[in-house]
Amino acid sequence: MQSILLALAFSGAVLACGDDHGHVVGDGHVHDHAKREFPSVKLTPPSRPLTWGSLNILHTTDSHGWLLGHQKTSFPEPNYSGDFGDFASFVSHMKELAIKKDVDLLLVDSGDLHDGTGLSDGYPVGGVDAQQSNEFFKQFPYDVLAIGNHELYVYNNTLDMHKNFAPHFEGRYLSSNVNITINGVSKPVGSRFAKFKTRKGRAVTALGVLFDFKGNVANTTVQKVEDMVKEAWFVDAIKDEPDLFLLAGHMPVARDNWPLVFNAIRAVHPLTPILILGGHTHIRDCLQLDGRSMSLESGRYMETIGWMSADLPEPKGHHGGYSRHNDEDYSAGSRAAENITFSRRYLDPNRVTFEYHTRRGNFSFDTTQGRSITKGLEQLAKQFDLGFTYGTAPHDFTIYQAPYPANNSLLSLMSEVMPVALTVNNTRASIPNIMIINSGALRFDIYAGPFTKNDQLTVLSYADPFLYIPNIPFSVANGVLPALNGAGTNHRKRDEAVEAELWGRGYVGTRYREWMEDMVRRNAELDGQARFTVAKLTPGYVTTDACPGVGDDTPHAPLEFHSLPKFIASAAPIGLAVDAPIDLVFVDFLEKQLIGILNGLQKDKVYTTADVSKYTNVLATEALGIYAQQKWN
Repeated sequence: MQSILLALAFSGAVLACGDDHGHVVGDGHVHDHAKREFPSVKLTPPSRPLTWGSLNILHTTDSHGWLLGHQKTSFPEPNYSGDFGDFASFVSHMKELAIKKDVDLLLVDSGDLHDGTGLSDGYPVGGVDAQQSNEFFKQFPYDVLAIGNHELYVYNNTLDMHKNFAPHFEGRYLSSNVNITINGVSKPVGSRFAKFKTRKGRAVTALGVLFDFKGNVANTTVQKVEDMVKEAWFVDAIKDEPDLFLLAGHMPVARDNWPLVFNAIRAVHPLTPILILGGHTHIRDCLQLDGRSMSLESGRYMETIGWMSADLPEPKGHHGGYSRHNDEDYSAGSRAAENITFSRRYLDPNRVTFEYHTRRGNFSFDTTQGRSITKGLEQLAKQFDLGFTYGTAPHDFTIYQAPYPANNSLLSLMSEVMPVALTVNNTRASIPNIMIINSGALRFDIYAGPFTKNDQLTVLSYADPFLYIPNIPFSVANGVLPALNGAGTNHRKRDEAVEAELWGRGYVGTRYREWMEDMVRRNAELDGQARFTVAKLTPGYVTTDACPGVGDDTPHAPLEFHSLPKFIASAAPIGLAVDAPIDLVFVDFLEKQLIGILNGLQKDKVYTTADVSKYTNVLATEALGIYAQQKWN
């Protein structure tokens, strides 16, 4: 709590830039975004400069195609309004600063480039997901990249990463425990590991590890982490001591298997610095497994740029002085002489943040490459017709910020969407039904204004079909949703098993919800004056992690949060007899669960997959667009 209040002390900071700066920011001032697609809004500047060490890392993860920035005006979206072109300019200027400070700066990504916006998913028929959006990643000087689970749901996507993406990075795209089978031969999608030297001569051994993912497509394999660390190649890769181990991977830094990799290295090199860059759960998180390591996770959807710095010893064989270049200093090093001083920061990706930390103004910030990337992304959006408008959303519909049911709840909206969208040109439209979808399928909010093709794909990015089972007695079908969302000991045991299965298939919604809920709970525990101070801040992420100091670069008030059911359904038909036959319609993701529940609710029939049929040609990604065309015009 003290760390949150410390951040508030900096919230009134004013951005100081060069004479060419075209604006000021702070209370009462508006940052000029006229050159961008999104409107001008007030943005709070960072609370203090970054801490630079002898080695520094900029980190991205779980970008999921969000390369054009968040363009809506409702908060917290403006916090993340910088596009990939802005980020390219930022990286370029930060590289220049690193050279001036005579330190190392690395750029690392921890996976999940697919599935999330129209730039990755809006490709025409016959295309490959994220193939064109990934071309923009190739324009960045990434030192290490790791594979994510979303690179493994569709074989052609994995094959594209192997053939077209990994070769560009010349051994630095890592898939330590992930293989693809081509013509009967299994081989790594990228590279198992990489060894290289930084600009300052530090020897790095890098790995790219995926969590124990079980939802991968046929002809790809994911080896368990516990088995990977026993492999001969792994033992050989870590045998020689580098200046540091860099572990990039699509695996959360807490409550997962990083300790297996960490301990395997520590058994051979007890004092070598280990820097871990994780991902997957879409949260901001940090911890230290010992005094000579730090583990950082940097959010989702280009809502966070992670920063890590470390005061490492001089590289082997190098002699020369190093003086720290930081304005803030918290230290693991004070605990023991052999510990390393680390810092971490979670940056909101917007031009105010980028210009503040690069000491650039609005007219000197953009690089030629940055402008080119922005233009290229806009051209790709036009090529994919992402601006096509289905209708105009009357107000915001949010997943967590509105209670369910409520008029501004996205879950409530989805309950209305399914009966409209799934019955279009459907011969079963006249047959009473109940339609069910998991709330986790909804990946992003809808904001007031034009509802476009791009918006449709950000909200529901999975092209899942809808299935149905006919002739289910109404009373039985009406009991399925309560059973899915049920409580009690038996239900909890079943839910734990279901949660474990969903985790293995890549579902991260539960961890993200826990994180958001924790922000609101901690805010409620503040005293009155502290809550009053927080209430004056703009909404956004308020991070509490296991590392010392304040992690968030810009102080925010936590977003409103409401718990939500794991499953939602359309309204039940009215006036039916309890034994009236109806259709039970559901997204294919739920087939196994629903069959099990049906067989538990009644004993007259044993349901199997043979009872399941396709309900409509409308896919989940299309449902909201169909609804908007009918209801929002």
